[in-house]
Amino acid sequence: MIACCAEKTYAATTIADLVSRGAVSRTTFYKLFTDKRDCFDAAVTLCIERIGATLAAASTGHDSPAEATRRGTVAGLELLAAEPELALVLSGDVLGVEPTLVDRYGQMIVPALEALWATAGEPPRKHLSPGLAFGRAQLLVFHEVTAGRPERLPALVPDIVYLAIAPFAGHDEALRQARIAAAETAFEPTEVGAAGEVPA
Repeated sequence: MIACCAEKTYAATTIADLVSRGAVSRTTFYKLFTDKRDCFDAAVTLCIERIGATLAAASTGHDSPAEATRRGTVAGLELLAAEPELALVLSGDVLGVEPTLVDRYGQMIVPALEALWATAGEPPRKHLSPGLAFGRAQLLVFHEVTAGRPERLPALVPDIVYLAIAPFAGHDEALRQARIAAAETAFEPTEVGAAGEVPA
């Protein structure tokens, strides 16, 4: 389902496409799923779980929540660059089939990020929303993937690291971590905008 959606969209994908690509019979397909939509929902769950596992593994065992956030962000973008079909399913098709499924992705990422920082005694700062920052980061990623430029995702690392850290540690630490991420991935962060954020 993930491969078919990435290639031809959910709407254009047929059960025949799925059984052919999966090398299974229709009987086997219907033993696993009630219909195409049920298979799609399972695919979305798989995409979210893959991203979540990648972020969790990369952010474990670091000295500070800022470092953990930076490492997790880099790992997540590397996964999406290597497997852009995951981002494609979570962008265009999810919005077209069931927009509320997008909330499942945010409901996994944002609370995990908040819990990481809360453990260090640093809740989100007033007037800065981790959810809004996640939405902005998501748009940046999906823009590149849907435009067919997944290889450019590593260039987003500094901006997305900034967006992930700023709601918790503020501008200075977010910018510092964005610069570290840029150096580690050989990309330069953009200039800081007038609003105190790294522009998208």
